Amino acid sequence: MNEHIHVELLHLADGERRLRLEHTASGLCLEKRLDAGQPVVAQAGRWKQVFTALLARELLAR
Repeated sequence: MNEHIHVELLHLADGERRLRLEHTASGLCLEKRLDAGQPVVAQAGRWKQVFTALLARELLAR
């Protein structure tokens, strides 16, 4: 399942950073604003775990 998750880090003009996680097969997407005071890698790992759990629950419900 993880091999189908596309991870994208967006840098906005105002300096804000956003993390977008998308499951290509189902079209499900999660986009979160990142905290500038925390390491990006740690935040991305946490949100990927959350997204994977949400995705598993959604796919089981189908």
